[in-house]
Order: sequence, then C-alpha cells, then structure tokens
Amino acid sequence: MRIVAGQWRGRALAAPPGRTTRPTADRVRQALFDMLLHAPWGGHGLMEEARVLDGFAGTGALGLEALSRGAPHCTFFETDRAALAALRANIAACGARDRTMLRAGDVTRPPAAGQPCSLLLLDPPYGQGLPERALAALARTGWIAPNALIVIETGADEPLPIGNPILPDAPLAERHHGAARLSIWRAAGTMPE
Repeated sequence: MRIVAGQWRGRALAAPPGRTTRPTADRVRQALFDMLLHAPWGGHGLMEEARVLDGFAGTGALGLEALSRGAPHCTFFETDRAALAALRANIAACGARDRTMLRAGDVTRPPAAGQPCSLLLLDPPYGQGLPERALAALARTGWIAPNALIVIETGADEPLPIGNPILPDAPLAERHHGAARLSIWRAAGTMPE
C-alpha cells in the first residue's frame, strides 16, 4: 500500500498485521481523488482549502493521501491499538505531525470540534450502520462544516444512508470498485442540532 499521488507519491504505508483493519485499496483511493479533482463540485481548490477528517482511519491512507495532495490539515480518528501504531508510524514517515491531529477514540463519540471540517472521509467496517452513527455524532459536536463534502465507503450491497438529515436524498457521485462502493455527498447547509 502506497500514497498514490502528490508530495509523498510512492511512499509505502505501514499496515497492522491481521484482518482487523481493511485499508482502502490504492486503485480505489486513486479513483476517489480523481473524482474529487475533476468533478464540477471539486477541483484543485477543494483540496488546497480542505480541513479533512479521516474517521475510522486505520492506517490513515485516505487522510494522508489528502495531505499529500495539498490539504493543509487532517484529523484522524481510530480506536484499534495496532492500527494506531501503524497510523502514528505513517504520519511520522510522511513528516506530517504538524499538519495532523490524532484522536485515539471512536468517531461515533467524538469530542466537541475546535474547527469544522470541509472534507470528511468515512471508511468504516462494512455492514454495521456506522456511517449514520458517525455522521449524527459529528454533526452534533460541530465537526461538519456547512456544505462539506462527505465521502463514504461501504460494502457494495449496503444501503446508502438516504434520509439522513445531514445528507441530501442522492449522492453527488457513486462508484463501485469490487466489494466497495464510494459515495460522495454534499452536507446540508445547516447542521441539525
């Protein structure tokens, strides 16, 4: 597993042993960031101004990819000890400590945000309803900026979180990559209380 593009292109990322963590494949990350770069609602300015949140971070591949491509800051949430060790090593290997905040905690129970994030990357374990729980908690604690882009990776057969008060009725984009589905949403302009 490597950073696909940007400042740290080609840098290998550490991953914890075992199957507890399921890193997003390089080709899926490439497809995601290509969509963010080339879509009419994306572009270079999106990444250069993005305050990123990588929930269910695992190795940090998604957030580090965003930083490599120019995002100024990323907050990572992770609970697994082995994944946290790999994530810390990956942040250090990229020399990104000054552009990151690591929260060794559950993104479905976040503390109050200091500053809302404009790009949220959620890649939870499949089939557990975690995107909905994370979004509700992040909105309640002020982590989601109005009109933020929210990227959710789910299993290909999982239902989309349609009807969620934070998300509109349809995603901006949706792509299937093997067992994974990426959906990209624009958050509601006003976050629910």
